[in-house]
Amino acid sequence: MDLETRALERVPRDGVVGLGTGSTAERFLRALGARVRDGLKIRGVPTSRRTEALARELGIPLTTLDDVEAVDLTVDGADEVDPRLNLLKGFGGALVREKIVAAASRRVLILASREKLVPRLGARGRLPVEVVPFGAAFAARVLGASGLAAVVRIADGAPVRTDNGNAILDLAVGPIEDPEALEEAIRAVPGVVGTGLFLGMAHEVLVEGDGGAVESLRRAP
Repeated sequence: MDLETRALERVPRDGVVGLGTGSTAERFLRALGARVRDGLKIRGVPTSRRTEALARELGIPLTTLDDVEAVDLTVDGADEVDPRLNLLKGFGGALVREKIVAAASRRVLILASREKLVPRLGARGRLPVEVVPFGAAFAARVLGASGLAAVVRIADGAPVRTDNGNAILDLAVGPIEDPEALEEAIRAVPGVVGTGLFLGMAHEVLVEGDGGAVESLRRAP
């Protein structure tokens, strides 16, 4: 049974589903669209404009956090997953909207390939942080002075802007010994909107291994 099929088994009928952003999440989105066309009734809450556009193209009914009390299940990907199922996200730039939808969710299901599993978050050397443009240079200086070299993310010769109109700083990190303390320290910098550390948010991670085998990892109670 493939990753998308296993994920679809968790989707509640008539439920509200958070729709993640990124290549793995899009695989699920396409599978979900096929089920909707076959009669599955759900409403989706997209975590980015890109996901919203694809969901509309696939015929998935959408709603917003303004119109629902909670999201029953969010299905998303991750850039890194540690043994406690803490996550590092944001390489694709949708981190704050993804975190808001995850926080509004009763359950968060993460889809990941085996290479995304790491002993400690930060293994890939960077941590995305979303900041208001007015404070981006200031935040970069403050974080740099604390030993976290930060650069504004650039694409096509211009600073990247998130769907919220904000900038992204990519912090140079090594394996993070205390993610909770680092999250608190970064969030204390004026102008920081959110970080790519998703701590204690994932309930289950479905891991796709070699040959398509899927393993379920669940967060300890």
